[in-house]
Amino acid sequence: MPAANPFHLFTQKFEKLGVRYMVTGSVASMLYGDPRLTNDVDIVLDIKPEDARRLSDLFPDAEFYFPPGQVIQVEIARRHRGHFNIIHHVSGFKADIYLAGTDTFHEWGLARANAIVVEAERIILAPPEYVIVRKLEFFQEGGSVKHLEDIRTMLSASAELIDQNEIDRIVGERGLSTLWQQVQQPR
Repeated sequence: MPAANPFHLFTQKFEKLGVRYMVTGSVASMLYGDPRLTNDVDIVLDIKPEDARRLSDLFPDAEFYFPPGQVIQVEIARRHRGHFNIIHHVSGFKADIYLAGTDTFHEWGLARANAIVVEAERIILAPPEYVIVRKLEFFQEGGSVKHLEDIRTMLSASAELIDQNEIDRIVGERGLSTLWQQVQQPR
C-alpha cells in the first residue's frame, strides 16, 4: 500500500539505505509555506558508485520505474547536474533525483538539512534558504511564476526560519540579488 504522502515512497527507502538526501523543490516549499498540487518530489541525493546497486534493489521493477544500472553509473560520474527519475507505477508519483556530485551548493544544503516528521515518517528537508535560492534560479532559467509564488508563501509562513543574512550572501554570490529584492516587495 502506498504511503499517505507519496514522497514517503522514496524517502523511506533512502532512510533505509542510510544515504544523505534532502527533499527540496515544491514539496519543501509546501512544508515551509502553503500546500499546492504536485505530482513529483525533488530530492538531492548523495550517493557513491557502490551505492547504485543497493539503491536499485530498493525500487523493484514490479513497483517502480528505475533507470538501468549503467544509466545510474553515468549520472553518478557527472560532477555537476547528475539526474535521474524514479516513478511509482500505481500512483504515477515521480521522484526527480538530483545527484550532489561536486556541487558546493548541494553540499551546503545537505550540511544544513533538517530532519522533520511528516505523518509519522522522518524525512530530511532542505533548509529554506536553499529552497528559495534554487527556486530563484529555476525562475531565472524558465520563467515559471510558480517558483516566485512558492517563495512568497514561504516568506509569509516561515519567515522566522529564514536566515536573512545568509540568504542575502548566497543570492549576492549567485547574481540573484535584484530578483530576490523583487520577490520580497509587497504586491
